[in-house]
Amino acid sequence: MTEATDLAAAASSADPRVGLRAVVALRRLLEGLEHLQVANARRKGWSWQEIADALEVTRQGVHKKHARLMPMHDPREG
Repeated sequence: MTEATDLAAAASSADPRVGLRAVVALRRLLEGLEHLQVANARRKGWSWQEIADALEVTRQGVHKKHARLMPMHDPREG
């Protein structure tokens, strides 16, 4: 089993302590994956609006959440 599969199984545990800890771990995993894919999209030239559309959120929301984590782009680099 993968980590995500194990966590998904634990999230449905009858023990609330196990289930809630799994929910926290899944949330962290998803946040990391989202950041990774947003960075990937930005490197490939996607606009904030394109990313927002793919994530089904607003452009402002995705920009606020991820822009500070993105490396600064030097306009002289093209």
